[in-house]
Amino acid sequence: MTGLETTQNRELNMAEALAKSPYPRRTAKSSAAFRTISEVAEELDLPQHVLRFWETKFPNVRPLKRGGGRRYYRPEDVVLLRHIRDLLYNDGYTIKGVQKLLRQNGVKALGNGPGRADGRADDADIGGNRRSELEAVLGELEELRDLLRNDPRG
Repeated sequence: MTGLETTQNRELNMAEALAKSPYPRRTAKSSAAFRTISEVAEELDLPQHVLRFWETKFPNVRPLKRGGGRRYYRPEDVVLLRHIRDLLYNDGYTIKGVQKLLRQNGVKALGNGPGRADGRADDADIGGNRRSELEAVLGELEELRDLLRNDPRG
Protein backbone atom coordinates (compact mmCIF):
# COMPACT_ATOMS: atom_id res chain seq x y z
CA MET A 1 0.00 0.00 0.00
CA THR A 2 1.23 3.46 -0.83
CA GLY A 3 1.07 6.44 1.47
CA LEU A 4 -1.85 7.91 -0.51
CA GLU A 5 -3.84 4.67 -0.27
CA THR A 6 -3.19 4.51 3.49
CA THR A 7 -4.44 8.08 3.93
CA GLN A 8 -7.53 7.36 1.82
CA ASN A 9 -8.29 4.21 3.83
CA ARG A 10 -7.86 6.09 7.11
CA GLU A 11 -10.25 8.85 5.92
CA LEU A 12 -12.77 6.25 4.78
CA ASN A 13 -12.58 4.47 8.16
CA MET A 14 -13.12 7.78 9.99
CA ALA A 15 -16.13 8.58 7.82
CA GLU A 16 -17.62 5.14 8.49
CA ALA A 17 -17.02 5.55 12.23
CA LEU A 18 -18.76 8.94 12.23
CA ALA A 19 -21.68 7.53 10.28
CA LYS A 20 -22.10 4.71 12.83
CA SER A 21 -21.74 7.03 15.83
CA PRO A 22 -24.68 7.00 18.28
CA TYR A 23 -24.36 10.78 18.50
CA PRO A 24 -26.00 12.46 15.52
CA ARG A 25 -24.00 15.21 13.84
CA ARG A 26 -25.58 18.61 13.66
CA THR A 27 -26.08 19.84 10.14
CA ALA A 28 -27.58 23.24 10.94
CA LYS A 29 -27.45 25.71 13.81
CA SER A 30 -30.50 26.38 15.90
CA SER A 31 -32.38 29.57 15.17
CA ALA A 32 -31.22 30.98 18.52
CA ALA A 33 -27.51 30.41 17.82
CA PHE A 34 -25.09 33.24 17.22
CA ARG A 35 -23.73 33.53 13.68
CA THR A 36 -20.31 34.54 12.37
CA ILE A 37 -20.01 37.29 9.80
CA SER A 38 -19.38 34.72 7.06
CA GLU A 39 -22.56 32.83 7.96
CA VAL A 40 -24.64 36.02 7.99
CA ALA A 41 -23.11 37.22 4.73
CA GLU A 42 -23.95 33.92 3.08
CA GLU A 43 -27.48 33.84 4.50
CA LEU A 44 -28.24 37.39 3.35
CA ASP A 45 -26.31 37.07 0.08
CA LEU A 46 -24.14 40.08 0.92
CA PRO A 47 -20.38 40.60 0.98
CA GLN A 48 -18.84 40.71 4.46
CA HIS A 49 -17.53 44.24 3.92
CA VAL A 50 -21.10 45.48 3.44
CA LEU A 51 -22.06 44.10 6.86
CA ARG A 52 -19.03 45.80 8.44
CA PHE A 53 -19.96 49.07 6.71
CA TRP A 54 -23.56 48.84 7.91
CA GLU A 55 -22.28 48.45 11.47
CA THR A 56 -20.81 51.96 11.13
CA LYS A 57 -24.04 53.41 9.69
CA PHE A 58 -26.66 51.66 11.84
CA PRO A 59 -25.92 51.77 15.58
CA ASN A 60 -28.71 49.22 16.17
CA VAL A 61 -26.51 46.55 14.55
CA ARG A 62 -24.13 45.56 17.33
CA PRO A 63 -22.59 42.12 16.97
CA LEU A 64 -20.61 40.76 19.88
CA LYS A 65 -16.89 40.99 19.28
CA ARG A 66 -14.52 38.41 20.70
CA GLY A 67 -10.75 38.24 20.78
CA GLY A 68 -9.16 39.26 17.53
CA GLY A 69 -12.27 41.23 16.55
CA ARG A 70 -14.29 38.16 15.53
CA ARG A 71 -17.95 39.12 15.20
CA TYR A 72 -20.88 37.08 16.45
CA TYR A 73 -24.32 38.22 15.34
CA ARG A 74 -27.36 37.60 17.53
CA PRO A 75 -30.52 36.28 15.84
CA GLU A 76 -32.15 39.71 16.24
CA ASP A 77 -29.14 41.31 14.50
CA VAL A 78 -29.67 38.98 11.54
CA VAL A 79 -33.38 39.89 11.38
CA LEU A 80 -32.53 43.61 11.49
CA LEU A 81 -29.87 43.21 8.80
CA ARG A 82 -32.37 41.35 6.60
CA HIS A 83 -34.85 44.23 6.96
CA ILE A 84 -32.15 46.81 6.25
CA ARG A 85 -31.11 44.86 3.15
CA ASP A 86 -34.71 44.69 1.94
CA LEU A 87 -35.29 48.41 2.51
CA LEU A 88 -32.08 49.34 0.68
CA TYR A 89 -32.15 46.84 -2.17
CA ASN A 90 -35.86 46.11 -2.71
CA ASP A 91 -37.77 49.15 -1.46
CA GLY A 92 -35.43 51.82 -2.82
CA TYR A 93 -34.47 53.46 0.47
CA THR A 94 -31.15 55.24 0.87
CA ILE A 95 -28.96 54.68 3.91
CA LYS A 96 -30.09 58.05 5.28
CA GLY A 97 -33.71 57.02 4.70
CA VAL A 98 -33.30 53.80 6.66
CA GLN A 99 -31.45 55.68 9.42
CA LYS A 100 -34.34 58.15 9.64
CA LEU A 101 -36.88 55.32 9.71
CA LEU A 102 -34.99 53.63 12.55
CA ARG A 103 -34.68 56.91 14.48
CA GLN A 104 -38.36 57.75 14.12
CA ASN A 105 -39.90 54.32 14.60
CA GLY A 106 -37.25 52.17 16.23
CA VAL A 107 -36.18 48.66 15.38
CA LYS A 108 -39.63 47.20 16.06
CA ALA A 109 -40.97 49.33 13.19
CA LEU A 110 -39.18 47.17 10.67
CA GLY A 111 -41.76 44.39 10.85
CA ASN A 112 -42.68 42.66 7.65
CA GLY A 113 -45.99 42.09 5.97
CA PRO A 114 -48.93 44.44 5.46
CA GLY A 115 -49.37 47.16 8.00
CA ARG A 116 -45.71 47.93 8.50
CA ALA A 117 -45.08 50.76 10.92
CA ASP A 118 -43.86 53.03 8.11
CA GLY A 119 -47.29 52.75 6.47
CA ARG A 120 -45.96 51.27 3.24
CA ALA A 121 -47.00 48.01 1.67
CA ASP A 122 -44.57 45.24 0.82
CA ASP A 123 -43.64 44.61 -2.80
CA ALA A 124 -45.91 41.55 -2.85
CA ASP A 125 -48.90 43.73 -1.93
CA ILE A 126 -48.25 46.27 -4.69
CA GLY A 127 -48.33 43.89 -7.62
CA GLY A 128 -46.43 43.60 -10.86
CA ASN A 129 -47.38 46.98 -12.31
CA ARG A 130 -45.35 48.97 -9.81
CA ARG A 131 -42.47 49.78 -12.16
CA SER A 132 -44.70 50.85 -15.06
CA GLU A 133 -46.79 53.04 -12.74
CA LEU A 134 -43.67 54.71 -11.36
CA GLU A 135 -42.31 55.26 -14.88
CA ALA A 136 -45.61 56.88 -15.91
CA VAL A 137 -45.53 59.22 -12.90
CA LEU A 138 -41.90 60.07 -13.63
CA GLY A 139 -42.81 60.90 -17.24
CA GLU A 140 -45.58 63.23 -16.07
CA LEU A 141 -43.24 64.95 -13.63
CA GLU A 142 -40.64 65.46 -16.35
CA GLU A 143 -43.29 66.99 -18.63
CA LEU A 144 -44.34 69.37 -15.85
CA ARG A 145 -40.71 70.31 -15.24
CA ASP A 146 -40.24 71.11 -18.94
CA LEU A 147 -43.42 73.20 -18.97
CA LEU A 148 -42.20 75.20 -15.97
CA ARG A 149 -38.78 75.74 -17.54
CA ASN A 150 -40.33 77.04 -20.73
CA ASP A 151 -42.87 79.30 -18.97
CA PRO A 152 -42.25 82.90 -20.14
CA ARG A 153 -43.46 84.27 -16.79
CA GLY A 154 -40.42 83.01 -15.20
